[in-house]
Amino acid sequence: MATQASIPAGEHVPTADQRLVSYGVPWSHYEVQLALRGDASGPRISYLEGALEIMSPSKDHERIKSHIGLLVAVYALERDIAFSPYGSWTLKSVPKQSGVEPDECYIVGTDQSKEVPDLAIEVVWTSGGIDKLEIYRRLGIGEVWFWKEGRIEIHLLRQDHYEQTNSSALFPDLDIALLCSFLDRPTASEAMKAFRDALRGGGSS
Repeated sequence: MATQASIPAGEHVPTADQRLVSYGVPWSHYEVQLALRGDASGPRISYLEGALEIMSPSKDHERIKSHIGLLVAVYALERDIAFSPYGSWTLKSVPKQSGVEPDECYIVGTDQSKEVPDLAIEVVWTSGGIDKLEIYRRLGIGEVWFWKEGRIEIHLLRQDHYEQTNSSALFPDLDIALLCSFLDRPTASEAMKAFRDALRGGGSS
């Protein structure tokens, strides 16, 4: 069963993002919501056993998730790691009664034919809502990062449950605290250049 937290059905969750959570929603209604939105840019839709979340991210949410994605790309390029970004790829499973659209996600390595990404990234502005980590567990996503209050938590899937760790399995030499230290730069280009210089041994200032 989906954890309902302490949010009344159909009410807005107080957050910088516009988020609506409803319960007792059949899978068919989730599919209808996805179809109505189509491929157009719009709210991100998540589902977990009858719990439906529709979230329109704020400007700051989008800035943070984009900056994280760009810095991951800088790191992969500097370390010659093959990868491809897949953005907010809609991941879903009828048998698992789960669906989610990450803020960012990646397939790492030269095999880009995988059915699910290796890494999903979520920006979290507040507690509450449906359990995204449980959705990712059901979908078999090997590594999930949650950004919250200036930090990134790393969760690795091991024997059907997640363990929080201090380092990435996909990017084992990545200093995640160092990456986070550049997320407050005023522009993405400044953050990328400074992070690149730090990776090359030029310091982190």
